[in-house]
Amino acid sequence: MSTQAGGSKEPLIRVVKRAERSPRQVTLLRLEALLLSLVAGGVFILCLGHNPFVIYATILEGAFRSKIAFQGTIKVMIPLLISALGVTLAFKMRFWNIGAEGQIIMGAVCASYFALFHADWNHWALIAVMLLAGIIGGGIWGLIPALCKVKWGTNETLFTLMLNYIALHLVNYLRDGPWRDPTSQGFAKIARFDANAALDKVLGIQFGWIIMLVLVVVLYIYLKYTKQGYEIGVVGESANTARYAGMNVKRIVLRTMFLSGAVSGLAGMVHATGSDITLTNAVAGGVGFTAIIVAWLAQLNPISITVVAFLFSVLEKGSSVLQSSYGLSTDCADVLQGIILFFVLGCEFFIRYGFVFRRKGGAS
Repeated sequence: MSTQAGGSKEPLIRVVKRAERSPRQVTLLRLEALLLSLVAGGVFILCLGHNPFVIYATILEGAFRSKIAFQGTIKVMIPLLISALGVTLAFKMRFWNIGAEGQIIMGAVCASYFALFHADWNHWALIAVMLLAGIIGGGIWGLIPALCKVKWGTNETLFTLMLNYIALHLVNYLRDGPWRDPTSQGFAKIARFDANAALDKVLGIQFGWIIMLVLVVVLYIYLKYTKQGYEIGVVGESANTARYAGMNVKRIVLRTMFLSGAVSGLAGMVHATGSDITLTNAVAGGVGFTAIIVAWLAQLNPISITVVAFLFSVLEKGSSVLQSSYGLSTDCADVLQGIILFFVLGCEFFIRYGFVFRRKGGAS
């Protein structure tokens, strides 16, 4: 029919939901999307006047060319993977936690207090207390928007986003005021931590990489095989269904957001005391936002998140050599990440939906 019941003309293009695809078809579509993203990235590189094959090879070489380079790639990966696991907990519950940046910062701030003012403690006792402080600091920062959400129905997206800036300015205040290094000249900074407060290295890398891998296993088991993990999934699917099943939705939201913030806070502690060995306002450095991308690309699966975080870290670390080798800005890595994200998200759309065009004469 050329017209619908009401006489209005049928649209030229309609979006329709597809029948469920097989796992093999989904995997092939995602591989095609990745290949297309590399082709599109190659076109971008060509527009800059460079050979894309050479640039891609340089990125891989920059991430793997030596033992030190590979260690640098893992250092980039540690806070990214941990914070991606953190936001996954909230996203599984459909609580849109955009505040991983602030939670990372607050975890680093709380841990840094003990690193700066209690550096004379026993090394392992100090490390344990800093780990706990990072977890609690990030957890409380994640709990604040959850409390406001369950009590007053506030928008968690805006709330968590605004808390990022509060945390950032808190670091600036500490740097310029009570925690300022008295020996600093010309510009304010926080003193470098004593060696006793720095994380030890295992195989040449701060042992945050061990914490990272342990968290992947623990959260995979937690989400897939525990009662609390099941409750998170049910609340994410439908809060009303969860209530009908007798679940305390408010308690689940509060508990999960505390855990989400705690994991991100742990990322801040690990980065500040294992990599930077001080506290700066760049302790998060955009990692919290990249973690959101990583978590979504990996479909909120901790194992897949590990793979995606590693690939993003290779791109980030490898791109750092482009400036010295070819005079390209390190922002090229962000552009390439954006291209990959565009194609992968587009792929997810076509997995679930398709376009139907109006045929000649109005039939579709």
